[in-house]
Amino acid sequence: MVKIIHNQVKGRARYKVKELYRSESLKKYLERSLSETSGINYVSANPSTSNILVIFEKEYSADKVALLIEQNISQYQKLANKSLEKYSSKTKKELTKATQKPIVNAQAQRIKNWHLMETDAVLTAFNTSKQSGLSSKSAAENLNKYGPNFLATAKTRSDLSILIDQFKSLPVALLGVAAGVSVFTRGLIDALVILGVVGLNAAIGYRTESQSERIIHSLGSHQETSTWVIRNGKQIEIPIEDVVIGDILVLKTGGYIAADARLLEAENLSVDESALTGESIPVTKSTSSLTGEDIPLADRTNMVYKGTLVTGGQGLAVVVATAKFTEMGKIQQLVGEATTTETPLTRQLNQVGSQLVAIGMGICGLVFGIGVLRGYGLLQMLQSSISLAVAAVPEGLPTIATTTLALGIQDMRQRNVLVRSLSAVEALGSVQTICLDKTGTITENRMSVVEVHTDSQQINVSEGEFIANGENINPYACDQLLKLIHVSVLCNESEVNQDQDGEYSIKGSATENALIHMAIAAGVNVTQLRQKYKLLHTNLRSENRNIMSTVHTTENHHNLVAVKGSPGEVAQICKFWFKDGEITTLTEQDRRAIEIENDRMAGKALRVLGIAYTILDENNNRQNPEQDLTWLGLVGMADPVRKGVKELIAQFHEAGIDTVMITGDQSPTAYAIAKELELSRESQLEILDSTDLNNLTPEALTALADKVDVF
Repeated sequence: MVKIIHNQVKGRARYKVKELYRSESLKKYLERSLSETSGINYVSANPSTSNILVIFEKEYSADKVALLIEQNISQYQKLANKSLEKYSSKTKKELTKATQKPIVNAQAQRIKNWHLMETDAVLTAFNTSKQSGLSSKSAAENLNKYGPNFLATAKTRSDLSILIDQFKSLPVALLGVAAGVSVFTRGLIDALVILGVVGLNAAIGYRTESQSERIIHSLGSHQETSTWVIRNGKQIEIPIEDVVIGDILVLKTGGYIAADARLLEAENLSVDESALTGESIPVTKSTSSLTGEDIPLADRTNMVYKGTLVTGGQGLAVVVATAKFTEMGKIQQLVGEATTTETPLTRQLNQVGSQLVAIGMGICGLVFGIGVLRGYGLLQMLQSSISLAVAAVPEGLPTIATTTLALGIQDMRQRNVLVRSLSAVEALGSVQTICLDKTGTITENRMSVVEVHTDSQQINVSEGEFIANGENINPYACDQLLKLIHVSVLCNESEVNQDQDGEYSIKGSATENALIHMAIAAGVNVTQLRQKYKLLHTNLRSENRNIMSTVHTTENHHNLVAVKGSPGEVAQICKFWFKDGEITTLTEQDRRAIEIENDRMAGKALRVLGIAYTILDENNNRQNPEQDLTWLGLVGMADPVRKGVKELIAQFHEAGIDTVMITGDQSPTAYAIAKELELSRESQLEILDSTDLNNLTPEALTALADKVDVF
């Protein structure tokens, strides 16, 4: 019920509470009841993430607080059940109506891992059907229960608020005070000049920001307004805001997805999820249920999400979340909770203004005192001191700052970048560090296998030929190489189709596509191979496990376990390897030799994968099939650097901007890319791979977050 996810700081712990998901009432109950408990100093619950933060005194431990949270959840559930009993005096029909809402709500809040459920279970949970969908009556009831399926648009700033914002700075306020003082001392011309400067400053800022606001607001009118669903057994087109949970979405190429949904059918379906995950490559979807806990959003291949785009194929999906309960809705809620911070320029202008006030008042006071002591009249010295104070205010400072920022917005607009406020331009100009993803950003994400290492033999792959020691070799004449190629095809999620002419169409990630192309070049019939070894189960790689494995049936009633992944991790779980054509025990010395070869290949800027396999008896039911593997070899893939990246990074460094390259590849591969870009150590290119990030302490991660400006 309650899981501790962070308790490294004494007196402070963060918990994962599944029942909290999307339950605003439970959030309020826990915050109120726990805060009233002696020894609990602070409680903050978040229904969007199911997390709850508790700060407590020394007499409590993290486990004791977890038990306290469980007790409060149990009390909350008892109170909820008692509230349902109040309806016992109603008729059976009224009772059904009264209890439907809590039951459906409980399911929607409690069962959030739709990707782990079978399709039939999801359909049953929403009382819908793949063939007929919802009835019109059920759809209307759901629409009435949960409201329309739209995200509240961000409030646009009114013309008045934009104009008022132009006066919210200390230098402008000083000018206003100076104008008032000038009027008081009968310096009307000075007052008019100062007010003219203030008005010009406000006009420039207002015109620039109002133009950007209108352009950004107009972009919302180009969104899709309707989608196709199945209702009453027919395909109909309805407004997106009328989509409800339980609806069956009809997914077509080129259409935006109207709500979060679990896939029921997928025919060559691919979806662009970059709006949610940042991955620019479309994701190939399937209907199979997934296994495992805490599967990242990007790896939920049987789900589709609101606001993403269908780039290919077609399919059907049952809606599991709408409006603010979608993943896009949760992002919008987080953005809405974010608070704006002062930019460096704003802080500096306010600091200058404060210093001017202090220094000006001090000097004016000194002048006034000296004049009085020397016998001048009080009124005369007061007017002189005030005139001196007005003269000390730099009238041109706000106008120069506003004009410079306005020119920056205009320049960005010419480069097809829209900036809403003047301060944002200044923030962009203050960037000191930029993080760049290697694959697909620095490189072209166009992988190709160029080298294979098996049995102490280096094999170069070029234009479909396998060359070792200057001679072409036939993969079918090399048992270990052929097994490596077969395992690379089987432990692979790329979708492969073959037409009547024998031509292949391949859809998947660049890395896995490269392995398929290697197999095709070797003469392997990929389609027949996969039909021969039927896929039983897939174990995907995860955050702390850089290995993927698949389990397949064989003709002799055994199971083939195909494994690929990080060479170091794969080698550690291998017990045997091929040596001189025979399978022998893999020793620690052999593992060191593999590591040396891996570093050599990675040092050539190659993405390197380790390949292994094992054969199990079909009655072997061990939970972890990735044991006692046989090592097959290394596969090295090249990914060319994008044209212009070298010049772009050089421009960053000339502008004083540091660059950080973040990659899941090994450090030698990343350093080789840096060398190819001719980046010296003085050029401030840092390289963080996934291993480095996993080993960073919370303090180091915080320091990195403080340092990084742009991802």
